[in-house]
Amino acid sequence: MIVLDLKVDNFYAFKDFHVNFSYPKKIVGSYIESEHLEGRSNFRYKKVNIIMGANATGKTTLGSMFMDIFNLIDKKNYSYLLDSICDKKKSATFTIEIASDTNKMYRVHCVIAAKKQLEYKYTAEDLSIHVDVVDILTNDSYEICARKLDEMADYKRKTSFQDELDKIEQLYWLFESPLDFYDEYSVPGKDSLFLNILDKVMRALDPAIKSVTKVPNIDAAYAITINNMKIILQNGVKLDTQYLSSGTLAGIGVSRVLYSIMRGKNKFYYCDEKFSYIHSEIEKAILAVMIEKIRPNEQLFFTTHNTEILEMNLPKHSFLFMKKSQYDDESYIECISASSLLKRNTDSLKKAVENDLFGTAPSTELIYEIEELA
Repeated sequence: MIVLDLKVDNFYAFKDFHVNFSYPKKIVGSYIESEHLEGRSNFRYKKVNIIMGANATGKTTLGSMFMDIFNLIDKKNYSYLLDSICDKKKSATFTIEIASDTNKMYRVHCVIAAKKQLEYKYTAEDLSIHVDVVDILTNDSYEICARKLDEMADYKRKTSFQDELDKIEQLYWLFESPLDFYDEYSVPGKDSLFLNILDKVMRALDPAIKSVTKVPNIDAAYAITINNMKIILQNGVKLDTQYLSSGTLAGIGVSRVLYSIMRGKNKFYYCDEKFSYIHSEIEKAILAVMIEKIRPNEQLFFTTHNTEILEMNLPKHSFLFMKKSQYDDESYIECISASSLLKRNTDSLKKAVENDLFGTAPSTELIYEIEELA
C-alpha cells in the first residue's frame, strides 16, 4: 500500500491542504533502493518521507489524518472522521490516492455534509464516498494513471459508502507517535528477532541496562535487567517506568517499528517524533537501518526535529517541510517538498534550512520579549 496523493479540507487544522508523494524524475545512484512499484519502474513514489517543521505545524496531525482514513476504509465506519471535522457548519472533504501490490491505483473521494443544526447527529446519508480504480500497466507512470482517474471521475454516482469501500484491497499499516507513551505496551512474543532488536536498542539507549531476556513460560514477556533489577515488559500489563528514562521508554516503540519493518508485517509506517529524548546519532543510525530494511512496495514516514538528518545521503525529494501560516483569522498548513525549490544536485539542503528557505523556522520574537517584562 503506497500513498501517492492527499487533499484535505476542513479536517483538523487542514484547509485546502495538498501533498503529493510521487516524483517524476529517476534518481541515478540513489541511496534508497526500489523507489518505484515492483515491476513498474516508471511508477515512482517517495518511499521514504522525512517530515520536518516547527511545533504545531501538523506533523502529528498528518499521521492522525492518515489513520482516520485507513480506519474508515478498513472498518467501514465513518465515526472515525466525525470528531476530526474542524468546522461542522461546513462540509469536510478528502481525496486520497493509493497504489496496491496488485498494481491497481485507487482514488477515494469523500465528502461529509455540513451539519444542518448544532444538535443534529450525522447519519450515513451525510456521507458521500466514491472510489475509482485503474490498472497500473507495465509502462505506466503515476501521472498517466492520475489522468486516467481524472477522465473517469463521476461523483454523482449513488451507491452506499460501504459498497464503494469494498472495492479497495486490505490495508496494512503501523503508527507510532509520542501519544503512545503508555504504561502498558503491545509487544510481540515467540519471535527471537524482536527480542534481539529490543535488547540492542535498549542497551544502546541506556548503558546501565545489562540485557533484555525472554521471561520463561510467559508469552510476550521480557525482562529488562538494569542495576541488578529486573523490569518486566509484558504485553498489555502495566510497566514499572520509574527506573527507565523517557528516551529508553521510547526505545520500546522504536523497537516495534524496526521489528515490523524487518519482518514485513505492514506496508505503511508512520514513526512520529519517537526520538525527542534520544541522542541524534542514535536516531540517525536507527533511521538508516529502517531505510535499509524497508521492502519494495512499502513506505516510511518519519517526523523529526533533528537537522543532522539533513546530511544523510538521501534524495532531496525525501524531505518535506510543514509550516503554518496565519492570514487574518485563518491559519493554513502547507507541506513543501525540498525538491520543489532545490533543483540542482549541488544545492545544500542543510544550508537551505539554516537560511530558512522553506519558511519553517519557529518564531522567537515573543520569547525575547520576555526580557522586556518588568
